[in-house]
Amino acid sequence: MLYFARWKVWSIILICLAGVMFSLPNLFTREQLNRLPSWLPTHQVNLGLDLRGGAHLLLEVDTASVVRERLESLVDGARAELRSANLRYTGISITGSNAVSVRLREPADGPRVREALQKLAQPMQSSMLGIGGGQPDVIIEQGEGVVRLVLSEQAVLERTRSAVAQSMEIVRRRIDQTGVNEPTIQIQGRDRILVQLPGVDEPERIKRLLGTTAKLTFHLLDNTADPNSVTAPIGSMILDSDKDVDPSTGRPMRFVVKRKVEVSGDMLSDAQAGTDARSGQPVVNFRFNTAGAKRFAEITQANVGLPFAVVLDNKVLTAPRINEPILGGSGQISGNFTFASANELAVLLRAGALPAPLKVVEERTVGPDLGADSIRAGLLSILIAAILVLLYMVLAYGLFGLFANIALIANLLLTLAAMSLLQATLTLPGIAGLLLTLGMSVDANVLINERIREETKLGKSPMAAMETGFKRAFSTIVDANVTTLLKMLILYALGSGSVKGFAVTISLGIITSMFTATVVVRLMMVSWLRSRKVTALPV
Repeated sequence: MLYFARWKVWSIILICLAGVMFSLPNLFTREQLNRLPSWLPTHQVNLGLDLRGGAHLLLEVDTASVVRERLESLVDGARAELRSANLRYTGISITGSNAVSVRLREPADGPRVREALQKLAQPMQSSMLGIGGGQPDVIIEQGEGVVRLVLSEQAVLERTRSAVAQSMEIVRRRIDQTGVNEPTIQIQGRDRILVQLPGVDEPERIKRLLGTTAKLTFHLLDNTADPNSVTAPIGSMILDSDKDVDPSTGRPMRFVVKRKVEVSGDMLSDAQAGTDARSGQPVVNFRFNTAGAKRFAEITQANVGLPFAVVLDNKVLTAPRINEPILGGSGQISGNFTFASANELAVLLRAGALPAPLKVVEERTVGPDLGADSIRAGLLSILIAAILVLLYMVLAYGLFGLFANIALIANLLLTLAAMSLLQATLTLPGIAGLLLTLGMSVDANVLINERIREETKLGKSPMAAMETGFKRAFSTIVDANVTTLLKMLILYALGSGSVKGFAVTISLGIITSMFTATVVVRLMMVSWLRSRKVTALPV
């Protein structure tokens, strides 16, 4: 255990030097690192929200609108099914929060109506806790002159869960395209999403980006209806323009748009901000996938000469006339954009539409000054702890304590180097983890030195005492560190945010301390012992 081959010695030295090299970039600013040669390491530890400052947003998913959308589709579907079956009714309306009522003209038609409406029920793809998988999402009830389509409780829960999960994924895509490093995005509770963005000093832009549903649809216009009327004809809706203003009234221009969605935005494969070749104005160029391109070509071929509305979140962006069939599967959206707004819309379209609106229920901004104070306090605490530990080890174990102190410094540098290479995020709990690593690192050396001291008191030679001391302490060190490492892995798997940061710091500290305490210290002790030919150990 005390023999080191030459290749092992050089391997240990190179690992320690690599720890120094890869931890040094954390002492420089990003601008200073950019001026260094490209072959030098430049990876730094990412600072979390509590150290770097940034934006903290808690978003609430409007899950009621998801259920409402399904109920509205049931209303349209029921109207179409009854019309095709030649069944008469006096009215169809949404009743309560989860049902659609069909009032019959002839109560005797109830069984036939129920049979016709059975086609509207959709099987649930999955279900909470595996309950109700494959079951229809609509329960059809028949009363006196009324047939009700009721969304089941499992269907409401499944739609809510799916909407929140999909919203979180789309929020993640939108944030990733802004270039924010190490964002924290996670579900909280039943219908909320926590977003933490280190280094973001423009929370309003992020809120605008996340708060836009970005539901893009393409509709034909209803040219037979008056856009200034109070109500729209059946099968149509009146929408305002997003930017265009009617010069006679000073209010947004209005369009009568057919409700039928000809092409939806989920068929887009790409969207990029650009410039119109003729006018030089900012535009958004889009391209459909194969199915979308085919559908877009069919619609434009069948409606040459008619206006075609591009609708975003119930606002008409533009309504150009179809001059000729568009067969290439790509197009252009114009609408008095600025370059910033065109780029923002392109980001939204690439990330996809939110299944439901998001509302900011909590907003906090952590200033960089507070983060700098936290860093100073954390570094001061680590410095004080390190000084106290170094003094204790030297006073308690003399030269061997000095060896342990060198290994302790190597441990800190290797931990920082590993965090830099992994681009891990350091938070305040992470600094606490570094402090705890200091104690755990020297704990192994205390065990080794005490074992060596016991063996020396038994009268063993320096070489034999050192050999036995390392052997007897090794199993205890491994047991203590492996059990702690397992606990940190559980924390990382079940925790989130700063808890994960704490677990990562401790885990890396444990791995590096095992190397420095049992290998680096042993190499220094053996090298000293072989070079001095001592008769007594300084413990």
